[in-house]
Parts: sequence; C-alpha cells; structure tokens
Amino acid sequence: MEMNGCATKLSVDRAEPKLVPPAAETKKGLYFLSNLDQNIAVIIRTIYCFKSEGKGNEGSADAIAGSLSKVLVEYYPLAGRLTISPEGKLIVDCTGEGAVFVEAVAECDMADIGDITKPDPETLGKLVYDIPGAKNILEMPPLVAQVTKFKCGGFVLGLCVNHCMFDGISAMEFVNSWGEMARGLPLSIPPFLDRAVLKARDPPRIEHVHQEFAEIKDTSCIADLYAADEMKYQTFFFDPEKLRRIKASVLESGELDKCTTFEALSGFVWQARTKALGMLPDQSTKLLFAVDGRAKFEPPLPKGYFGNAIVLTNSISRAGDLVDKPVSYGVGLVQDAIRMVTDGYMRSAIDYFEVTRARPSLACTLLITTWSRLSFHTTDFGWGEPVLTGPVSLPEKEVILFLSHGKERRSINVLLGLPAPAMKIFQGLMKEI
Repeated sequence: MEMNGCATKLSVDRAEPKLVPPAAETKKGLYFLSNLDQNIAVIIRTIYCFKSEGKGNEGSADAIAGSLSKVLVEYYPLAGRLTISPEGKLIVDCTGEGAVFVEAVAECDMADIGDITKPDPETLGKLVYDIPGAKNILEMPPLVAQVTKFKCGGFVLGLCVNHCMFDGISAMEFVNSWGEMARGLPLSIPPFLDRAVLKARDPPRIEHVHQEFAEIKDTSCIADLYAADEMKYQTFFFDPEKLRRIKASVLESGELDKCTTFEALSGFVWQARTKALGMLPDQSTKLLFAVDGRAKFEPPLPKGYFGNAIVLTNSISRAGDLVDKPVSYGVGLVQDAIRMVTDGYMRSAIDYFEVTRARPSLACTLLITTWSRLSFHTTDFGWGEPVLTGPVSLPEKEVILFLSHGKERRSINVLLGLPAPAMKIFQGLMKEI
C-alpha cells in the first residue's frame, strides 16, 4: 500500500470555482427534507478515476459541467441551498443558483496518486473542493464537483455532497443519471422528488424502543484512547475464500443455521474491534448499521426515490459477551437488528425524531456503512466505467466502511480507523482468519 513519489506531495492547480446552474428554469421555493434526511447531514467526499485507452481528457471538464447543468434540471434541489425551516429543521431553498464546479490540473500521472483504497484525506482531499471558510453545512452548497486532469490523459471527478440530500442508492442513481446525460441518453431511472411520503405522522406515534439514540456510559475510557493516540487507517481485504471461512466459523457452533456475508462480516468485525479497543467486560457496546427501507415501507417507496430511505438499526451487547462467546453470538444480534426493521419500526423512528430531535449517540459504538452493494463502478461520462472509485475519508472515527472490490465485486474491502495500539491488535486478529 505504499504511495509513490508524487502522492505525498500531490500538486493540484485549481482554476477559479464557478457556478453551474440548471440548463432550464426550475421550481423555486422550499423543498421538504424528511426526518431520515435530518439525522445524517454530514459531507461525503468521493472520487471517481477515469482513463480511456482511445480518448484523452481534453474535453472532460466541459462534458461533465455541461451534463451537470442538464441533470440539475431533473434534480433541481441540488442547485439550491440548505437553510433552516421555521420548525428548526434542515430544508432546501430551491434558488436555482447551481452546483459549484472547479477545474484542476495535476502535475503527475493518475497512477502516482497511489493506493486510493486507503483513505488519505491529505492527498485525496486535493481532488475534491471544500468551500474555503465554510463554518457549517449551511455555508456549503449541497453539491460541489471538481474535475482534475492528469498528465497521463486520465481524470478524476471528485464530489463533495451533503448526505441529507441522498443516501448511497439515490446518490448512485444521480451520478449514473448524470453520466447518461453526458452520453446523450434518456434517464433510465428518473428521480421521484416528493419526500413528503416519509412525513411524520400527526400526532406522532413512538411504538418501538429506539436504542440507536441511547447514550452509553464510557466506563472503558475509549474516548481517552482516541484522544491519546494517533489514528491509523487501513483497508483489510476479504476475498471470497476468507468470507467463506468467516461464514463457516459462524455456523460451526450450531447456534445459527444460516447467515449472509454482510451478517457474518459485521458480527466478526464488531467482535474484533471490541477486542482491539480493550473494552471492559461490563462495558456496553452498540452496533449501528443502515438498512435500506425502500422495499420495507408499506407501500414500498416509488422507484427512483430521491432522498434518504435508510434507517439505522442497532444492537447493544456487553463487551465481555461479544468477545468471549463464539462469533455466532454477535452475528445473531445483527440478524435480530435486521428483523426489527419493519414499516412500523421505521415510521416510529421518523416520529421519534419529530418529538425528540435526538441524534444517534456514537459513544462506545461501531457504525457500519455498506457500499459493497452500490454500483458506483457503472458510472460512465463517455470515457468508460471508472478504473477506481472510493471515499476520500471516513466521516466519523466510529465508522467502518464495507466496499466491494475486484472485477466480479465478490471481494470486500473493510476500511477503518483505530488508535495506533488498537490497530496493531486488530491487524493481528485479521491474520488469524
């Protein structure tokens, strides 16, 4: 995973940022964001690397900016600005101002960036544009794009988007629609823009226990561990054979008759991370992960739903049980958490936020986010599919990312950050598989 020469001092020369407004007049006024959008208003930075054998990068910035103005007609809220509603919630003011677009040139080849499967905010951060001096998300446009051309004829599209605008599935549909516009094609999945289908009920009805918001007492001083030591980031590669071995170890205790790859890997990683952080046996630890609610709502959400349709589900365990019991124990808890997600549970979570405005607590928590089922690799602006895609950094220290890997996408990269001493232990546990 060594970076070579240029990466450590990647030099990128940016032109002045410009606004790309929608190509035609769009609706103005306030655009409602649901309670599922409110909770995850964090900036997600991703990069897409393109290199075509038969086509250089000369027209790449114009093609991407031109198709952006067209796709913003369909996805017009992305051309607006975030503001606060009279109820004190995030809402979009559809001003039609446009997305921010930046052209840039790098003084090296794309291969010199190094290994982008490892988050390297310092290097990869030069490939996305952050609004200088922005103090909070209200001062950042919902969408900022940077196209960086490299000497080898390749280019990188770097995106800075606010998660309140979409979850992984609708972000992927947006980027793929943008690519279709660039290739002169009609949209295969036009966006369904009305988020009012996920409005809270009146009056709200909280019918389930929502432990995702539970504050856990940090008796193991995990926060001090993070404060005292340098954070180390690493990607761990799980090929189909490793994944098969983990599933076999889950089933060998006879506690469970079946499990999916996601369930097995989640239980395994939760157990290993809890060990690596040295949590005390009586410490409670929480696992949070997103479940896609599109098909679970009654009726199911319309195709192309633009917005967040993911619900955080959770499981809480004594650290001692998680570490000492077979891995099937943690996997069983993951399965219970998935089963919990029904239409009633999701509506209750929406209403819970309406009443409490609570944010999920991340103390002694692991938040797993899965990108392995998202086909970001299918995006094509006319230069073919990206040779690589990935995040620039992890949004929070408690987040672990699952990304698909390889041509058939049957392998999974697990991306995480831990304090240096804990990372050493975690590395050792990964070698035991």
